[in-house]
Amino acid sequence: MANGNNSNGAPKPVRCAIYTRKSTDEGLNQDFNSLDAQRDAGEAYIRSQAGEGWTLVPTQYDDGGYTGANMDRPALKRLLADIQARKVDCVVVYKVDRLSRSIRDFGRIMEILEKHGATFVSVTQQFNTTTSLGRLTLNILLSFAQFEREIISERTRDKQILARKRGKWTGGHLPLGYDLVDGCMAINEEEAARVRQIFEWYLQGHSVHGIVAKCEGLGWRNKEWATKEGKTFGGHPLRKCHIYTMLANPLYAARIRAGDEIVAAAHPRIVDDNTFDLVQQKLKENTRNPGRGHRPRLEALLRGLLYCACCGSAMSPSYSSSKNRRYRYYVCLRTMQRNGDGCTTRAVSAPVVEEAVIESVRRFATQPEVVEAIARAARQRLSEELGRHREELKAVNVRVRNAKSQLVRAKNLDADREAALRETVSSGEANCASW
Repeated sequence: MANGNNSNGAPKPVRCAIYTRKSTDEGLNQDFNSLDAQRDAGEAYIRSQAGEGWTLVPTQYDDGGYTGANMDRPALKRLLADIQARKVDCVVVYKVDRLSRSIRDFGRIMEILEKHGATFVSVTQQFNTTTSLGRLTLNILLSFAQFEREIISERTRDKQILARKRGKWTGGHLPLGYDLVDGCMAINEEEAARVRQIFEWYLQGHSVHGIVAKCEGLGWRNKEWATKEGKTFGGHPLRKCHIYTMLANPLYAARIRAGDEIVAAAHPRIVDDNTFDLVQQKLKENTRNPGRGHRPRLEALLRGLLYCACCGSAMSPSYSSSKNRRYRYYVCLRTMQRNGDGCTTRAVSAPVVEEAVIESVRRFATQPEVVEAIARAARQRLSEELGRHREELKAVNVRVRNAKSQLVRAKNLDADREAALRETVSSGEANCASW
């Protein structure tokens, strides 16, 4: 990197930031890991350029366990923010692919660097981005980095599918009822009893909404797990989405999805085949098919617009029937789902609240300043529409004139071309006449 000099002849200071990255968090808890090795190489390179005024900024930018396929990385975001704040003059990485494995993302990063006067250096790959050959070399390296990432992804995906076809569980969030023991799924008897009870309730005819209420009354929650770092996830009250996912999960019947197939799994089952198949049949029967007849969509003027004043949840339209009458109302979704601490808001009459809204809008719309604003907006829109139509008419006239000119000047036109030109003239003149 070329560096300028100060008026006294000393090299201009270059503030360097070292960026390190590792795709997985494997081995990061070791005393000396991959990020440390990358940082040591960067520090040694900066020391070798001390005569050019290079100095290391104290802030560390380390992304451990983050893919290079995108820019959603905390340390990279901090680095780019510091570059934009003119706190960094040069970014030092061990290899180009540590910064990004995506040509598009790397281009965005380089735009930010160039815009704010910063440069980029790779310790193990020497190239000069100020020349066309250097930029070509960089793009070739990035192309290979992206190719390598895509190949690794394909191999990983194929390996997972092959493992699943052999009945192996390849990771992810453990479902309720199972624990991970030596890398294999083992039954958690207490949770498994709850899963069997939920399947039984559904076959007995209980609605999913009713099952959620029963689970809430018993204090049952979804699966809770902890990461290696000790962070806890899950353990929330069961909701309708959790119940539907549970009822449709083939893992409970010792089956596993492998691509588009469902094959036998190696882990123990919680639910027998007959029970699981009956539940799937009932789920299918209860699913509303848009192509078949079902009860019409409930008309609701304020659908998607009304929110609960107590908890802020959406108010959903519903109704109840008595003999030949239907009573429409809006009810808080949180109350319907019985989620969290519940909500004190009860169902409100749909006709009453809709009439109140209509009356408020009517009063608002009759105010003189509102009428004037609406008229002004209508005139503006009409003017814009007229302008657009004039431009379209002008373009049509140009096409018609060009087509007529070609018909007059051209000799030995083939039949298809002549027919197309005459069609252009005919349709264009018809459009002009209609306007």
